[in-house]
Amino acid sequence: MENIPVYCEVKNGQREITSIHPSIDYILAETQGIIVYQEQVMQIAQVMAGYSLGGADLLRRAMGKKIAEEMAKERPKFVEGAMKNGVDKKKAMEVFDLLEKFANYGFNKSHAAAYAVVSYQTAWLKANHPVEFMAGVMNCDIHLTDKLAIYFQEVRKGLSLEWTPPCVNRSQATFDVKDGKLVYALGALKNVGVEAMRLIVEGRGEKQFATLYDLARRVDLKKVGKRPLEMLARAGAFDALDRNRRRVFSGLDALVAYSAAIHEQKASAQVSLFGEAGDDLPEPRMPQVTDWLPAERLAEEFKAVGFYLSGHPLDDYLAPLKRKGVMTLDEVLEQAGARGAFVGKMAGTVAGRQERKSARGNRFAFVQLSDPTGQFEVTMFSDTLEAAREHLETGSQVVVQVEATMESDQLKLLGRSVAPIEGVVADAGGSGLRVFLEQPDAITLLANVLERAGREVPKGQRIARGPISICLMGEGLPGEVEIDCGADWPVTPQIKGALRSLPGVIEVEEV
Repeated sequence: MENIPVYCEVKNGQREITSIHPSIDYILAETQGIIVYQEQVMQIAQVMAGYSLGGADLLRRAMGKKIAEEMAKERPKFVEGAMKNGVDKKKAMEVFDLLEKFANYGFNKSHAAAYAVVSYQTAWLKANHPVEFMAGVMNCDIHLTDKLAIYFQEVRKGLSLEWTPPCVNRSQATFDVKDGKLVYALGALKNVGVEAMRLIVEGRGEKQFATLYDLARRVDLKKVGKRPLEMLARAGAFDALDRNRRRVFSGLDALVAYSAAIHEQKASAQVSLFGEAGDDLPEPRMPQVTDWLPAERLAEEFKAVGFYLSGHPLDDYLAPLKRKGVMTLDEVLEQAGARGAFVGKMAGTVAGRQERKSARGNRFAFVQLSDPTGQFEVTMFSDTLEAAREHLETGSQVVVQVEATMESDQLKLLGRSVAPIEGVVADAGGSGLRVFLEQPDAITLLANVLERAGREVPKGQRIARGPISICLMGEGLPGEVEIDCGADWPVTPQIKGALRSLPGVIEVEEV
């Protein structure tokens, strides 16, 4: 990989070809003096060390498969043959080391040419038809959540493409493109299955579902299955029919039973006096429950999608974290690229942890985290791991002191310490909140949230407090009306998120 820039510079006339040895320069002339093809490895062995064609192939195979015993036999044979042809022993050793290095990842020429054509074609498609290209790539790995997370990061951040979240009224079973936007696939959710999602798409046909009951009448939800329906509810695929995800999730049993009864009547060929079969069945009453709070919605969404789609748990923490000098992944990448190596703090939501044991018996771990700007992995050795293990459960939100370095354009992060995020931002201070409402009725809900938040602060725990004002902006009001709540209230990120989720709240901003 390190020779790619050299190859390009020589090809573009920016530097001269570096000779490895005069006897083999002609073999490497077409590849700018760099060993690229397996055939070149074999030719060099023949020309420089007097190998037969069969012997050269055995050398290539031993190098390519890293067969240590065979390599140990070939080195003195190569050096001896090269010395017989007038090559200095030191130079012969250098050439053998080069051959060993390049044979590890070299292709034969025909294979490399085919790869080059396919690489060019896919690069052209990505550059000229990025939405269609990413839809195709994601369909290839539709059941591999880890790969979908990487691809979706490229969609949202790398290419800045527009996208539509999973929706029973807009999505297909697989990834699709509509009006220039990537439409997230229903079949890409965990534990759903593409075939089950095709039942929903076929039931929808050309006419969108009007309500959950309409969907239940047109699609046999029993055939779809309760588990896939739960994943759809968690991911927000029913939001177009009912935005209260918790209500939909809790009412699935009744909805599936209603759908099954309707489709059983249809299958029995009975005719109702009041219309089509099943039309006379009463619609079930959905549970009257409040929706999940923003953090809960994101946690449920993560269970269904495998990563965060509609937001990130750290969104409401960004301002206090910034005041505490905690950096995002984007900022760390920028700093590491400019400085090479440095120590800083990063915040993240834990997505997973793999523990391993070293040759000495010490445990270490690779911890996967994410923030609103992307996903990253932190390596933690035994001392840090033992001290931090209780904070590294999936879903936990932490601040990690890391040693960041760039190696071959890859960010490497070594964790030095871990702390729960609440303790870090507790004294971040700074601000109050301004809550924008579009209807006066929301004031009662807001007051209930603030009073409950004040009561539930653990004894002795530090917590940020500040003024809260309310701005009424609904129709019929005399312009923007601002009301001061008249006291200092808890203004934590969780409370900010809880207020934002209330019906009638337009926005919550720090002041």
